[in-house]
Amino acid sequence: MSKITKEQYEFALVRVEELLILVDENTPANDKNVVELTVMSDIVIAYEKKHYPIEKPAVAKLIELSLEEKGMTQKELAGYIGVSPSRINDYIAGRSEPTLRIARLLCMELNYRRRQCCGSKIVKSV
Repeated sequence: MSKITKEQYEFALVRVEELLILVDENTPANDKNVVELTVMSDIVIAYEKKHYPIEKPAVAKLIELSLEEKGMTQKELAGYIGVSPSRINDYIAGRSEPTLRIARLLCMELNYRRRQCCGSKIVKSV
């Protein structure tokens, strides 16, 4: 795709909003509005990927957010994965990184897929 200008991006954003009103899951894939929505969405995605990249959260932030989301304490998580509560605190404070074995256990306990948790993306399992 050629370089997308800010004006093209802003136009595509507005057009996506307009098109979302006109299509639903029952609209055929070859419908002109669906085709245009796909093109406009691709423009928005390409522009945002270049100008607004999203970095993966650090392990510390992942653990902290997951504990809050699950209403779990550091002590409870430590018990589930077999490490001391102070070790969980070290991970959250950024003083230490979990080993691959512990990262795998963290991902399992906090419902994150291992590949995404330890790789380039972090995706919550459903």
